Amino acid sequence: MARSRIRRLVVTLVVVLLVAGLALVAVWGVQRQLIYFPDASDVPPAGEVLPGARDVTLETADGLELGAWYLPADAERDTGMAVLMAPGNGGNRAGRADLAHALGDRGFAVLVMDYRGYGGNPGSPSEDGLAADADAAVRALVDLGHPLDRTIYFGESLGTGVVAGLQQRHPPAGIVLRSPFTNLADVGRHHYPWLPVRTLLRDRLPVLDPIAASDVPVTVIYGDSDDVVPTELSVRVADGAPALVERVVLEGAGHNDAVMFGPRVADAVVRLARAVG
Repeated sequence: MARSRIRRLVVTLVVVLLVAGLALVAVWGVQRQLIYFPDASDVPPAGEVLPGARDVTLETADGLELGAWYLPADAERDTGMAVLMAPGNGGNRAGRADLAHALGDRGFAVLVMDYRGYGGNPGSPSEDGLAADADAAVRALVDLGHPLDRTIYFGESLGTGVVAGLQQRHPPAGIVLRSPFTNLADVGRHHYPWLPVRTLLRDRLPVLDPIAASDVPVTVIYGDSDDVVPTELSVRVADGAPALVERVVLEGAGHNDAVMFGPRVADAVVRLARAVG
């Protein structure tokens, strides 16, 4: 009788382990669908959304052609500096038009990129893919006449991981990190606490470590009511930045609130440009 119970217990344990293993394999296979949420919708021509802007094509090292928007600086206010905008996870470049317009009005030339898989672009997002997309954006900006020592990288949420790596390969004049996380695994543990995220994760997108090792001037912006990227992660990035120029805390602001795309953010870019210029 006891032997029979032990046998049943062993069989049950094997079944549970098998089911758990299959579940983890399934999560491993679909994890990028749990990380990236591209809006693949086509976007209108740049000039229809941003007066004076034009469409540009980013050519990646792995052979993709990605759509982006380029907005020259307002001629009367031209600072001689450019901003490379690396968007967050949701939407596409059409949703960044207002902020790009505000930056243009403040005298910046602006390149608003979209990653592979976003905004009608071919391909599927991954950490290596997004890095290649950002490299292509840098080449496009240089071709447009904007040297990196007169360029600010603006990373938003997911884009903070993109520009944190980009600044290691191509150092700019300065970096703005809006709603940064320490690394993707820490965000994953917040949203999927029941999963061994750090073990399963293929895409890491570190922010804190590359910023902590950098002497590029940085401004960190975050809301204190962020339910997408926990505020404490953004605080850790700001605390760990040796070249921190400014910390901008937007009181009561959530991750996608209008203030996150508004004049207070654009003005922070202006202050960084003056500090590095």
